[in-house]
Amino acid sequence: MFDTETIYEVVIYSVGDTKAGTKMGKLQLKNPSDGSLLNCILWEETINRLDSKLFRSGNKLRIVSGSFNEKYNNCLVSALELIEEAKTGLSKEEQDKYFSDILGYIEKIEDEKLKNFIKDYFLIHEEDIKISPAAKLMHHNYLGGLMVHILECLKYAEMIVSNSFQRINKDRIYAACVLHDIGKIYEYVIDEETGLIDYNEEFKKDWLTHSQYGFSLCMNNGFKRVARMIAAHHGRIDWGAIIDLNDKDIESDCYLIHHIDDLSAKFGKINVSML
Repeated sequence: MFDTETIYEVVIYSVGDTKAGTKMGKLQLKNPSDGSLLNCILWEETINRLDSKLFRSGNKLRIVSGSFNEKYNNCLVSALELIEEAKTGLSKEEQDKYFSDILGYIEKIEDEKLKNFIKDYFLIHEEDIKISPAAKLMHHNYLGGLMVHILECLKYAEMIVSNSFQRINKDRIYAACVLHDIGKIYEYVIDEETGLIDYNEEFKKDWLTHSQYGFSLCMNNGFKRVARMIAAHHGRIDWGAIIDLNDKDIESDCYLIHHIDDLSAKFGKINVSML
């Protein structure tokens, strides 16, 4: 027995290998009426038969054929119907606007060496930055998602710098907001046609994480304090940080960039359906 009436929204989709060496798809759907999640499995034959565009984050789907478990929170899917196609992310015009807005914040950095370094890097890598997602699954996982995340971080930073009764180094905070996730332009690949995101296997051969890349980029160019902020922005070692904020004598701006990043990741335009 299966439910053919409910229209679900695609949350995440990934494909992996089974022990038998075949492909298996994992699809998580959300019921918009109550927010409940449905975890689905698709075997290789089904994956090969269905158009990959179906699995774009934010798509509205109907399960045409499948079998549910007793609690109706898991389903083995054999056929799906696309009801409404979601955006893949930012349009070209939106990409240009976000890029321009970020450059505007970079221009507010008073340290000329730091400002010119970041601006030059952004202009050299403009095309990659404009399409890069900020994650595969967790947040801002769509075309241009990295820029949306960066700009949200910059806006949070601007409010904090403008209203804080303590002295905060605006240049370092802005620089860390812009560069903390810059390694993601290499860490992920995104299909501009389908909007599907995967990890870049070539990146994994040289780097552990995007944080390591950003830390190394700033260290190699003489911006050690910004590098430390990037190293700490995930907060804890077991969350992917290089510097754990539970350690002693950590600079206060390291805590600040962690919380700014976390706010955007949890409360910003975290998925394509929010655009």
